[in-house]
Amino acid sequence: MKRIVEKLQKAEAVMAGEKGAFDLFALFLRENSPNKWDLLIAADWIDQDKAGAIKYVAGKVQSLLSKDELLCLSRIVTIEESNSALIDFHGTYNVEHGSTEIQNSNLFGQQINHAYLITSKRRNSIQTVS
Repeated sequence: MKRIVEKLQKAEAVMAGEKGAFDLFALFLRENSPNKWDLLIAADWIDQDKAGAIKYVAGKVQSLLSKDELLCLSRIVTIEESNSALIDFHGTYNVEHGSTEIQNSNLFGQQINHAYLITSKRRNSIQTVS
């Protein structure tokens, strides 16, 4: 799994450079999941076009991972920036372009056996008008 996480770290950095920073980019292994990981993502640009964002992220991930590595992924899950659970999550976990591991926790209302946080960072959503 470490190799997949390393590849996803690189992909996340590239996508953040192309589209904008992520608020959340993480792999979660849900309880009772047969070794199938969910990729959780959140960003303002994702909220603007979820279908397009999922297609974009899926394409980037597919281009970097081998077929065997792709079989470890179950789905891409988008979390809205305004989700109160995400805001609370940022209060506990703050990482950007890294790899923080979490084990045996309840996150976003799901029991998670294992998670890798690549980015979990609250962005400043206040924009100034000139």
